[in-house]
Amino acid sequence: MGICRLEWQSQSDRNGFYRWWWWATGSVGKTKLLNEQCDPSDGSDLSVIPLYGKCSPFNPPKPDSWLDTVINMASKDPARVKYLSTLVAQKTTAVPIASGQQVLNIGNYVVRVKIGTPGQLMFMVLDTSNDVAWVPCSGCTGCSATTFSPNTSTSYGLLDCSLPQCTHVRGLSCPATGTAACSFNQSYGGDSSFSAHLVKDSLGLAKDIVPDFAFGCIDSISGGSIPPQGLLGLGRGPMSLISQSGALYSGVFSYCLPSFKSYYFSGSLKLGPVGQPKNIRTTPLLKSPHRPSLYYVNLTGVSVGQVQVPIAPEYLAFNPTTGAGTIIDSGTVVTRFIQPVYTAIRDEFVKHVKGPFTTIGVFDTCFDATAEAQAPLITLHFEGLSMKLPMENSFLHTSAGNRACLAMAPVPNNVNAGMNVIANLQQQNHRILFDVINSRLGIAREACN
Repeated sequence: MGICRLEWQSQSDRNGFYRWWWWATGSVGKTKLLNEQCDPSDGSDLSVIPLYGKCSPFNPPKPDSWLDTVINMASKDPARVKYLSTLVAQKTTAVPIASGQQVLNIGNYVVRVKIGTPGQLMFMVLDTSNDVAWVPCSGCTGCSATTFSPNTSTSYGLLDCSLPQCTHVRGLSCPATGTAACSFNQSYGGDSSFSAHLVKDSLGLAKDIVPDFAFGCIDSISGGSIPPQGLLGLGRGPMSLISQSGALYSGVFSYCLPSFKSYYFSGSLKLGPVGQPKNIRTTPLLKSPHRPSLYYVNLTGVSVGQVQVPIAPEYLAFNPTTGAGTIIDSGTVVTRFIQPVYTAIRDEFVKHVKGPFTTIGVFDTCFDATAEAQAPLITLHFEGLSMKLPMENSFLHTSAGNRACLAMAPVPNNVNAGMNVIANLQQQNHRILFDVINSRLGIAREACN
């Protein structure tokens, strides 16, 4: 039975900006210093690094404040939410390249993995709402300098159109007959695209090995938004890491994300049932045939302080046929509600907080920070449990500290999916447990340090 445990740490530099880094210690590992974690030498660590982190190999921009950081990250949310709404069930027959293209959105974290035999180090975007993994391969046109080299791996193999894995790939391009390579095309971030073919090889996660892991080997890239070293999916579809790992992780994983405000903090991602919390309240994990990769939950209501917000049940109801309802997602930054739900929450919130209210970036409910002490807390009610959001999960502050913003937003106007998204900022300092086999999701308050 495998288990990987990933640790998060942070420190503040001389300008007062937080620097983040993530690493895996294994079940009995010990934490190490920053420099050691950016370049582990013992081969036992599985590093997970936020895109804006100090150890990121991708040279991310350095924002002026945490509010700016979140605004920058949340600016990608509309494209991501629109993408999530397009994750409709795939037909088993091949579809033309053009109609099969999908618009993805970059995730917030990258995971340190090794692919092939011997293992080749790659930093891949980690995403709980995507399934098929893909990495740039040697000879790729338009890719970064770091690519996977199939020729040097003794466990590498091609997958052709006759195999069942090929039917689960979006943007598929296969002939009606024959055994041609399983090729596919996807667009990414609105201004970029790539072409790839489906292959298999060993996937190394810390000391665990997932043999014959199927993923896309990228042949060419157009545009500048493709994650330089690929993407690794933790979705619930048949091509995700959780599905392909089978008995190794038994369909179970959990994470605890640290708060932006912590001076020193850590967090963890645990793969497999070993070491998971025993006493944790759970809510059913729901599944939509319309969007089978997403993790749906039954959101039954929202409270602002002691007031249950009046929300028409149809705005929260799960509809497996249309995919309407509420999902838990690691790649969206701030929680998004469909407009009627968000408006009802905001209208109740402003009754309890002294204005005036202004808009900063995606946040339209910003107020004088001196009124924050009187601001009511938000509680999300799910079937079987309630998640009361602490202040750090509910409000963000400007660099000067004089304005606070309610850290939620409406679903973009161009998304007509009836889907609410519980995002990573609201999940911070909570243990979020995914038990896919038993169709349950656990939520518990946990200080990630």
